[in-house]
Amino acid sequence: MSTTAAPLTHGPQDLVGSYPTYAEAQHVVDTLSDRDFPVGRIRIVGHGITTVETVTGRWTNGRAALAGAGTGAWIGLLIGLVVGIFMPGPVWLTILLTSSLLGALWGAGLGFVTHWSTRGRRDFRSKQSLAAERYDVLVDAEWIGEARRVLETGR
Repeated sequence: MSTTAAPLTHGPQDLVGSYPTYAEAQHVVDTLSDRDFPVGRIRIVGHGITTVETVTGRWTNGRAALAGAGTGAWIGLLIGLVVGIFMPGPVWLTILLTSSLLGALWGAGLGFVTHWSTRGRRDFRSKQSLAAERYDVLVDAEWIGEARRVLETGR
């Protein structure tokens, strides 16, 4: 069994197994990897792909302003650090505080205006992901016997 890097292109492949979750398919590949199987010869293929959007909360003008203030404060702090390097004595602290405060104010204003301008068309936060009905683990045809042996014997 060789552990050298496999080419990025795959020839004919055979099915090692089908799994209902990505975690199960990933576990099979991880098991093969732990046994020094050349994982560059493996693909995980999802079938029946679906977009899943999970709503995580309500998005209001106030929350948009608060999020903008946080981002603006970090940007202001970064600018203050860059400018403050060239300032003598305790003046740098005043510059850090001032730039963070101004960044927070600008960020809050921009966050508020940006959300307000949508006129309520998207008043929620969410995260998008992909899910599949099943995940097939495929191995290059010339390696399928070795993959099955490793998975059956654990060595």
